[in-house]
Amino acid sequence: LGVLLVSRLVRGAIARFGERNAKTSQAALYTVSRIVHYLLLAIGVMLALDALGLPLSKFGIFAGALGVGLGFGLQQIFSNFVSGLILLFDRSLKVGDFVQLDENVRGVVKAINIRATRITTNDNIDILVPNSEFVSGRVTNWTYRSVNRRIRIPFGVAYGIDKELVKKAALEAAAKVPFTLAMEGEKAPQVWLVNFGPDSVEFILAVWLTEAAARRNVAVKAAYMWELDTV
Repeated sequence: LGVLLVSRLVRGAIARFGERNAKTSQAALYTVSRIVHYLLLAIGVMLALDALGLPLSKFGIFAGALGVGLGFGLQQIFSNFVSGLILLFDRSLKVGDFVQLDENVRGVVKAINIRATRITTNDNIDILVPNSEFVSGRVTNWTYRSVNRRIRIPFGVAYGIDKELVKKAALEAAAKVPFTLAMEGEKAPQVWLVNFGPDSVEFILAVWLTEAAARRNVAVKAAYMWELDTV
């Protein structure tokens, strides 16, 4: 109980340090916090056994039985625990990252716990994913290297409309959406003519998004579609 209290105080101190130092990596502080918690728990267990007069050498048989248990019933639990440590050290997945679990499920990493990682979607739904799935499977991390990404919005216009006028109107629409990162330079919006469909000429508006938009996929696309229809 004493070690748990100390762990809570230390993690609280780390959290307050992060609040006072906005430039500090919050993901790194979270990693340090979890590792400190695990180390203090291990120390607490050893101190408790010593206080009871039970030397660790007497737990050899128990450790062997535990190893057999890990090979059978506890194998998956142990795998998730080790995978959680790998995620904390490898930093391929960090608290605050925006990840995609499947075609329609995306969310922010809120916590990497002993057994599972908690993902919170934009609809405020919590999804618990076993840590081993992130280590052994493919993960789409939208904010792993950069918080900025590009979105492509397809749209069509009737035949006979000047393509230069279409380009001008699409760029004006992009300028009206607050999610657009820049209107000039390498990351300025682009308009591509991609196909001649049966009923319309098909274009794509490619736009680099701001950090705030990186976690709002459906709402962002809807905003650009709205402005394209308006112009």
